[in-house]
Amino acid sequence: MSKQLVAVSLMVAAVSLTAYAGKRERDVMTKETIPAMRDAEAKYKESCGCPLAINVDDTLQSTDEFRTAKNLAKNVSENVAKYCSDAASKKALCQMKTLTVTKGHASFTFKDGHGVAMENGQEYTTFEMMTRVLDK
Repeated sequence: MSKQLVAVSLMVAAVSLTAYAGKRERDVMTKETIPAMRDAEAKYKESCGCPLAINVDDTLQSTDEFRTAKNLAKNVSENVAKYCSDAASKKALCQMKTLTVTKGHASFTFKDGHGVAMENGQEYTTFEMMTRVLDK
């Protein structure tokens, strides 16, 4: 097969995949990930008494990455009420005003009110990983 034919074949495959994946990714983001993040924000506020804004940065692009971000948000929703059960725990968690989900190996960093949770479509930062950093 000639180099030109291979290059054209690869370009066609890339265009087809991008066109197909864009709609699918938007659907996963708007129908699964964003609702899970909004639910986590509401439960965080209800349980801890302080607002938290959760967002996804543009490093996440695949449906697997968006679904893993959804799982991270669901993990926060499922655990925040149990954790924010006393004044000290609420104070520790209320330090975080924003949480950004970005691409990388599962980890969590925190600085100046902003948390960064990393995930990669296979593994995600758990609520426990976040509380270990926030509640020192």
